[in-house]
Amino acid sequence: MTTGFLDRTRTVAPAGWSRWLVPPAALSVHLSIGQAYAWSVFKPPLESSLNLSGTASALPFQLGIVMLGLSAAFGGTLVERNGPRWAMAVSLLCFSSGFLIAALGASLEQYWLVVFGYGFVGGIGLGIGYISPVSTLIKWFPDRPGMATGIAIMGFGGGALIASPWSAQMLETFGSDSGGIASAFLVHGLVYAAFMTLGVLLVRVPAEGWRPPAGRAPQEKQEKRTLVTTADVSARNAVRTPQFWCLWVVLCMNVTAGIGILEKAAPMIGDFFADTSTPVSASAAAGFVALLSLANMSGRFLWSATSDVIGRKNMYRVYLGVGALMYLAIVQLGDASKPVFITCALVILSFYGGGFATVPAYLKDLFGTYQVGAIHGRLLTAWSLAGVLGPLIVNWVADSQEGAGRSGSELYGLSLSIMIGLLAVGFLANELVRPVNPKYHEPVSTAGATPGRAHEEADGR
Repeated sequence: MTTGFLDRTRTVAPAGWSRWLVPPAALSVHLSIGQAYAWSVFKPPLESSLNLSGTASALPFQLGIVMLGLSAAFGGTLVERNGPRWAMAVSLLCFSSGFLIAALGASLEQYWLVVFGYGFVGGIGLGIGYISPVSTLIKWFPDRPGMATGIAIMGFGGGALIASPWSAQMLETFGSDSGGIASAFLVHGLVYAAFMTLGVLLVRVPAEGWRPPAGRAPQEKQEKRTLVTTADVSARNAVRTPQFWCLWVVLCMNVTAGIGILEKAAPMIGDFFADTSTPVSASAAAGFVALLSLANMSGRFLWSATSDVIGRKNMYRVYLGVGALMYLAIVQLGDASKPVFITCALVILSFYGGGFATVPAYLKDLFGTYQVGAIHGRLLTAWSLAGVLGPLIVNWVADSQEGAGRSGSELYGLSLSIMIGLLAVGFLANELVRPVNPKYHEPVSTAGATPGRAHEEADGR
C-alpha cells in the first residue's frame, strides 16, 4: 500500500457507490480490535508459564485500554485529516505488530515484551482503529447516525465472542506453555492483519455535496430537537465547551459502572450464590460471561438505533437512571434470585455497550460533523480513566470486605452502591447538557472547506 493509495482523495466514493458497504468495512476493523475483551483467555496460561500474579497478567489489557483513550485523543485530528483508509491501515499495522511483538516476548519468556507489544503498540492500534470509521459513518448516514455508529461499534463489543473460543482452541492445540502462547499470538497477528485489510480496501468517503437517497434531509426532520445543531464546532473549540466535559463525565460514569461488572463477572456470580442452595458452577459462570458479551454487543446496536427515535439525551437518561435501578435491584435482591441477578446484569451491560455506540451521534448533534472524529477521540480519554477506575473499585472493595471476614454477596454490596452513586453523577451531568453557544461555531467558509485545508486551519497551521 502506497501513501497515495491511503490518501483521503483516493477514497472518495464514485457515483452510485452504496453507503451500505461502509459498515462492513468498519466491522472488519472493530471485530478484530474487539479481541481486547477476550484477553482473559490468556491470563491463566501466562500466569502459570511465566509465574505471574493475577494483577501482573492483567497489565497488557489495562495498558491497552489506557493507550486506546490516549491514542484516540491525540490521533483524532490526524484521523480526520488523513481519512479512514489511512487510519485503518495504521490500526492494522499497530494492532497486528503488537501481537507479533507479544509472540516474541512469550517465546523468549520476556513478559515486558508482551506488555509493550500487546498493551502499548497494540493499544495504539485499538485507539486509532476504534475512531477510524466514526466520522465517515456519520457523514454517510446523517439521517441515522446512531444506527450507523451502532453497527460498527457493535463489532468491538462482539469481537470477544469470536476471539474467546478461537483463542481457547488455539491454546488447546498449540499448548498453554510459553511456546504455545507465542504461536497463538503469532496466528492472531497474521489473521487479524488479513481481515482488517478488507476494511482498508473497502472503505470510502462520500463525495462533496452527497446527500442520503430518498427522503428529506436529516436536519429538516430534526430541526425541532434543540440539541441538534446545524452548525459545526472544531475539536479545539469543543474541548472549551461545558457540553464536552458534561459528556466526558457521562461517558466516564457509564463505563465505570459497566466495566466493573464485566471485569469480574465470573467470580462475582459465583460469590453471590456461593452460600445458597444453588451455587454456580465454573461452566455456568463462563456461560454468564458469554451472555454479558452478547448483551454488550447487541446493546450497541439496539440502544443507539433507539436514540435516533427518542433523542440522545433521553437515551442517556435511560442508561444512567435505569442502570442505577438495576444496580439497586442486584444489591437488594441479587443473592435471592438468579433470574433477577442475571437480568439486571444483562441490562447494565447492554447500557454499557449502548453508551459507547450512542456518544458519537450525541457529539454530532452538539458539535456537527466537521471534526466529530477528533472530538470523539478526545472524549475517549474518559474510557482510559474508567478502564482503571471500575475494576479498581470492585476489586479493592471486595478484597477489603474479604479481609474483614465477609463472604458471598457481602463482598460487593458497597462497590455496587458506589456504582449507583457514580451513575447518579452521570445522570446529573447529562441533565446539564444544553445547546452549544454560537460563539464556538466555525465560520461557514471554514467548516465547508476541503478536508485537508479545513483541519490545517482548525489546528492553526
